[in-house]
This record gives sequence, structure tokens and C-alpha cells, in this order.
Amino acid sequence: MPEPRQTSGRPPSLGARALSAAALPIAPLFGVSLAYLAFHPRRREQREHPRDHGLPCTELKVPFAARKHLDAWLCPGSPEKVVVLGHSMATAKDHSLRHAKFLHDAGYTVCLFDHRNHGASSDDRALFGLGDRFASDVTAVVSHLRGRRGYGTARIAFYGFSFSCFSSMWALTHDGFELDALVCDSGPGHDVPPLLRKFLEAEALPLPAVLKGEPARSVVARTLSAVGPAMLRAQWPPPATGKFAKIPLLFMSGEHDAIVPPSSVDALAERYAQAETHVLPGAEHLLGLETDPEGYASVVLDFLERALG
Repeated sequence: MPEPRQTSGRPPSLGARALSAAALPIAPLFGVSLAYLAFHPRRREQREHPRDHGLPCTELKVPFAARKHLDAWLCPGSPEKVVVLGHSMATAKDHSLRHAKFLHDAGYTVCLFDHRNHGASSDDRALFGLGDRFASDVTAVVSHLRGRRGYGTARIAFYGFSFSCFSSMWALTHDGFELDALVCDSGPGHDVPPLLRKFLEAEALPLPAVLKGEPARSVVARTLSAVGPAMLRAQWPPPATGKFAKIPLLFMSGEHDAIVPPSSVDALAERYAQAETHVLPGAEHLLGLETDPEGYASVVLDFLERALG
């Protein structure tokens, strides 16, 4: 994920403001297109494979609709302790391989998968109800492991990263779906609209030069912040009752995360009495493991040992 955009502090020129004003008619349309792009990102080649990290791997195709599947890597370890890893927005499962490595080295079976519209998984061009659709990716993979891969009695944790933190928590609102623990890195936050605006500020979503200045930029941001949640159709945040009152939760946030700041994560975590929070010193968005590999892994492994037994 790119670092937050640094502004020069100089006021825009009169010409720049005039161009931005002239672009106002297209600003709402571009805001809508960015909301769509956020959940239907452009494909990219996966750069790494489990074998590049010395991990055993079985490739899986988990169906989620007729002739559509989620692409996954299963790295067998303990048959009784499984960690399923998601990924961040517009990336794919190869971005979680370093996390899979320290988990597998600790003895866990690890399964990494691509959400729909990401990596090698199938497309889903739906416009609305995306919150439940991405959450059903989580339930499909976990159910496949339990029902088809021999992990029916295993204790299973899900490990989310930014975008997949939201989908994994929302999956717990689905009837009949259970997890034994949930680990969240760089999310989720308490409110969704401000986070989409922060993705735009961090240049994690593309914005043409003519729309980068005011007043057009504010129109794009307002549209994105309104249309994105409407496409998800998820009543966020999730309830603090039922499954959410008992599942062990670990929320980790980078001290210098400009996209999902610790204050937003803490505001969400306060809803759940059993939630643990940990601020990663000196880390930016999704860079906790890179910033302090040993300290980061220690926090996760300690939590999983207590949560999965």
C-alpha cells in the first residue's frame, strides 16, 4: 500500500483552481468509478509462490458460484490448528506469504486465498451487496477446509489484513458460521466512509491531475465515501452480542498508519469486551511485520497459542 501523500503546503495557482472547477461535472462520475475500482481492482500477476518461502503447498479451487471459484494455497502443518489468511485491497494472497511462513514455522496449517475479483480467483461484477459477497468468500474457504480437506475437528483462526479484516468480521454475522479466533492487521476501523477518503488521500486509488485540486477533489471524495458503503450494504460496525461476545479478537494497528489509524481501530475494539489491541511501534499501514519481524510475530503467536490452545 502506498505511503500517504505529502502535500507541499503551497496554495494552488489560479489556473489550477480554474481547471479543477471546469472538471466538476465529471467529478461525481469519477467518484463512482473509484468506488467500483476499489472492489473490482485491476488484475496483476502474483509475484511469489509458497515454494519461494520453503512452504509445502496444495493448490485449491473453492467454488463460490456456478463456474466460479476462489483460488487458494494450502500449506499443511498441524491437523488441529489452522490459520486462514486474507489479503489487503487490490492485492492477492502472495502478499501474505511472509506471514504464512512464520505461522507454518510455528506448526500451524496455513491456507491463503484470493478474494473474488482479486489474484487468480474468479470475477464477480456485482454492484451491490458486496459486504456479504466478500464475507461469503471467508465462509466458503473455512467451510471447504472443514468439510472437504479433513479439518473438521480443527480449531480455525482467520487472519485479515485491512480490507479482509472487514470481510472476516462481517462473515461472523452469517448464520451457521463459526471461527475460533480472529486476527486483524491494519483494520478494521469503526467507520467506513472516512477510511475510503483516507485511501484516496494516500493515493491508493488513482486520481487524474485535473481532479487532484479543489474543488473537484472534494466532490470525488464525497462521492466515493457515499457510494462505497452503499455498494457494501453492510450495517457497520457489527453487533457486540452473540458470536462477537465470545470469539477471541486481536486488533493490531501501526503507530503511524495514516489509512486506518489506531484511534479508529480502538474505537471499534472497545465494543467487544474480549478484544485485545496492540499498537505496532513505528509501523505504517500493513508494515508491522516489515518494521519489527520478531516483535510482530511474537504478538500474533502469543495470541493464537492462547486462543487456539
